[in-house]
Amino acid sequence: MLSKQLELTHEQTSPLFRIMYIQNANEPHRRQFENNICAFHIGNGLILSVAHNLKAEAQIFKSIENSHYIELILPFLNSVQISFFDKCYPLDSSTGKRHLNITDQNDYKIVIDILKKIKFDTRWLTFNKQKIATPHLIIQFQNNQFYNDEIVTNHFNSTMCFNELAINRTTFLVEVELVEAFFKEDIALYRIVNTHQDIINKIPSIEVDFSILTDDTTNYYCLQSSPNGFLGRLINKAQIEGYLDHHGTFIDQIGGNYTFEGLRYLIKGYFRFGSSGAPYVFYDIVNKQFKVNAVQSEACPIQLSINNSRDGNFQYVNALASPLHIIEEKLKYYLSSSIV
Repeated sequence: MLSKQLELTHEQTSPLFRIMYIQNANEPHRRQFENNICAFHIGNGLILSVAHNLKAEAQIFKSIENSHYIELILPFLNSVQISFFDKCYPLDSSTGKRHLNITDQNDYKIVIDILKKIKFDTRWLTFNKQKIATPHLIIQFQNNQFYNDEIVTNHFNSTMCFNELAINRTTFLVEVELVEAFFKEDIALYRIVNTHQDIINKIPSIEVDFSILTDDTTNYYCLQSSPNGFLGRLINKAQIEGYLDHHGTFIDQIGGNYTFEGLRYLIKGYFRFGSSGAPYVFYDIVNKQFKVNAVQSEACPIQLSINNSRDGNFQYVNALASPLHIIEEKLKYYLSSSIV
């Protein structure tokens, strides 16, 4: 089993990646990476992660199509604000976009405040729909080839791969689109798009297991980003401690709050902040392979008394995970669908 564990962490064989939302993805000098989340490949170009980051607010956009600017921004501004926004977002006639150009940091805050005042929707879900930002898999290697395959590497557009000397890696960007967000279950399904099939075939995947595991399950692990930064991977033991018929509220000031609910595992074992979307995997002894069974969703705080004070004394020693059983029917459909 050790060799299989190590395969889950190695850059050439791991199904774990990150999704980031990129503004100006095809313009390297203007490209902005944000909204970092763990994700994993389950085959057929399908990628699983969490959904709660989609309702988070970016607060500001770095670029916007001029048509969207005219339609969605200008009608809600007064004359002074229009002059201010035109200065902060000058039009680039070559791209048809307005790009943020601020030198005074005070102006940055003013832009955010005005966008809030006019109730402009800066949630990543909306940025995705409006193509202000597009999600991409971030796949990185120590050499300059995609899974050591020169032929497949040549399928990449030159703007979608680049060397990062500071981290000694070559980064490849693979575009994905949101297929469906299961907000109640806190699971999001993406699929790879606009990508050569040979590239998709090279990306390692992990088989899904839809069973509800017992709390005495052994060989259960969390596969997540390494503790120091997001480069690298870690697999560590996890334990199912219990089960929840979950009910929680996620704050969404624009679209309205929504509810997390349904079956969850209560998990004990190390997880890092920023590990949302990481897969929980177990080793199938019969078939001698790891399978993914759940997705890291939320931290589970337990409040302790320190110096006779409970205020602020939150210790995160547990996590809540969403078993893939709760979206089994939908996920089986997408896995078997001929449109994927």
